[in-house]
Amino acid sequence: MDKVVASAEQAIADIRDGATIAIAGFSVNHGFATNLLVALREKGTKNLTLVCNSLGDPGATRGQILAENNQVKKLVAAFSIRAGTPTAAEEQIAAGKMEVELVPQGILVERCRAGGAGIPAFYSPTGAETALAEGKEIREFNGKRYVLEHAIHVDYAFLRGYRADRLGNVQFRGGNQNFNPSFAKSAKWAIVEVDEIVEPGEIAPELIDLPGIFVQRVLKTRKDPAAKLWKRAERRPSDKPRLYNNKPALTRQGIAKNAAKLVRDGTYVNLGVGIPTMVSNYLQDRDIILHAENGVLGYGRMLSEEHEIDPDIYNAAGQYVALKPGASFFDSVTSFEMARGGWIDTVILGAYEVDQQGSVANWSTTDAKRGGIGGAMDLLSGRGDLIIVMEHTDSKGRPKLRKQCTYPLTGKRCVSYVVTDLAVLRWDQDRFVVDAVAPGFSPQEVIALTEMDIGAAANVRTME
Repeated sequence: MDKVVASAEQAIADIRDGATIAIAGFSVNHGFATNLLVALREKGTKNLTLVCNSLGDPGATRGQILAENNQVKKLVAAFSIRAGTPTAAEEQIAAGKMEVELVPQGILVERCRAGGAGIPAFYSPTGAETALAEGKEIREFNGKRYVLEHAIHVDYAFLRGYRADRLGNVQFRGGNQNFNPSFAKSAKWAIVEVDEIVEPGEIAPELIDLPGIFVQRVLKTRKDPAAKLWKRAERRPSDKPRLYNNKPALTRQGIAKNAAKLVRDGTYVNLGVGIPTMVSNYLQDRDIILHAENGVLGYGRMLSEEHEIDPDIYNAAGQYVALKPGASFFDSVTSFEMARGGWIDTVILGAYEVDQQGSVANWSTTDAKRGGIGGAMDLLSGRGDLIIVMEHTDSKGRPKLRKQCTYPLTGKRCVSYVVTDLAVLRWDQDRFVVDAVAPGFSPQEVIALTEMDIGAAANVRTME
């Protein structure tokens, strides 16, 4: 049963117009089946439905190259657009040329897993109190609302592995399992692109992450010898403070440092994209284990020196990180089991807005077709503390601490703390109170710069 094919062109030769294709991979470009994607672009197959985490940025060899070639009819993803990154897909969505179904990241992989497991539908707490639940069946179990989610089946899955044998058994490396197993199981035809093809028996049975029964074709990747390590560009310096009342507030790094002080020792913590990822640099000597949605438990500080970097070890933002002793890797289904199952003690996320009921909005400024949910809704459906980190106002000086959120909600009444560049706010029974303020600012100034109704603690301290 030899499943090896000679070329990417041969591997995708039978993909016809109107096919549904799941594209596995997470953040880093070398984690995608780039040869298969290029071959499909060159083939020009039209009216495709793509299932993926996101299409990626312009210039990245991901699903975006198919959108740029006008081959995509529908997108099923956790990210349809990213703020500040114009793409061909965004233009087509806005023009009504591309249909969009936004799905929380953990639900996306669970729906694919269900499709491969013969489970037609399941109930989940994720997003039950949000706009994404509109039009869906909702039931209560033990006093909690759950949304009915339907399985996803696809025609093809494009996977990226480390090694495979001729029987289709696949080994992944580092944080690269992510979507691959669940996407493979949902597909009629799973095609895996790997660095190395070996004979059956050369991969020890306990190292096989995806059994060959789920894989139909195996392709050896052709690497670009000029390719460099991919790094997400920083949108603006993290060490440059904003001014309020003509005085400098904390930097984004300062926000992260003060958020780290709120994390309890002996806990498991998830860090979101943006300012939250910086928190890892201030937890190095603490008894804290970090969790990343792409399938890493036990990572540490972010790395910047190329000689330190292992390209297969990265966090949910695609930033290369160090591993701590006892770290482990797993797929996205397992990762979100940890979240929804209540195993994560603390979640730290960025946000567009927080309101005075403790609700948070962090995925869309428009509607349920244009935005990036990522794993936030799944993370909030667990039982842990939620710490929001963000600047006190947006780039145009508009309030982010609102009486009521104006953007679509990510979660209702779920925020434990808010750390901004001006203050630390703690939820206290029925409102937020100021526990600490940035150096050079008073509690009264912070209250005056905040739209929501807040109070001040008896002894307000100064932030570091």
